[in-house]
Amino acid sequence: MSIGHYENFPVASLLLPRELREPVGVIYRFARTADDFADEGDDGAQARLEKLQGYRIELQGIQAKRPSADPLFSDLARVVRDHQLPLQLLHDLLDAFAQDVVKNRYADFAEVLDYSRRSANPIGRLLLTLFKEDSSQNLQYSDCICTALQIINFWQDVDIDYATKNRVYLPQDELRRFGVGEEHLRQHLCDPAFQALMRFQVERARRLMIEGMPLLEALRGRLRLEIAITVQGGLRILDKLEQAQYDMFRHRPAHKWFDWPLLFLKAL
Repeated sequence: MSIGHYENFPVASLLLPRELREPVGVIYRFARTADDFADEGDDGAQARLEKLQGYRIELQGIQAKRPSADPLFSDLARVVRDHQLPLQLLHDLLDAFAQDVVKNRYADFAEVLDYSRRSANPIGRLLLTLFKEDSSQNLQYSDCICTALQIINFWQDVDIDYATKNRVYLPQDELRRFGVGEEHLRQHLCDPAFQALMRFQVERARRLMIEGMPLLEALRGRLRLEIAITVQGGLRILDKLEQAQYDMFRHRPAHKWFDWPLLFLKAL
């Protein structure tokens, strides 16, 4: 499901056509480095936001057709121009990364969906645009898949996000509804209330993924296989969460070497 720092991005693998590996790689470099500004290192919030603002200015330069001294943005300008990529999708990514700097709790699921709309959905839309498969229906299906992948990553990393970044993506209103508090996260308490909460989250993520799966019927060749493996990888993480009885504190679900043949066969 994920490779490298930016979890929801299908990196330019051998499954992709040779002519698109370089454009995908350039977009990945942009997303990865911007995500690192928000999450990595010891910078304070203001310094992180300033770095992200620097990327926004570079995107504005692409819009204005100004040359950049930064090799990444010179490459990105060429990719945007050659493939007619919507710059707004790249701005959306920066908005999501900036939000991670200043926001660490989410009132309800609508807020989580809004974050995913900017943090994950642009990736699928950019990929479909590169492949010229960006019909309105395909984009809607892609949004479902990408949002599901983002949410699955949240539930996979509930413990890590709380312990290392003081972030809780579990909606606050749903925590209250199920009788779960942050004490559960601090104490790694996987009691019946927490299990019920996570069962609800896992089932909703699975429904969202299945809602997007008709996209596979509209695609062909390497792109279909790439996305099918990504989809099966996300569903496999949900299966592992269920098998661990939703205790990601002690059994963080992750892909092992023996998962990949199964994912490939299911994708086929």
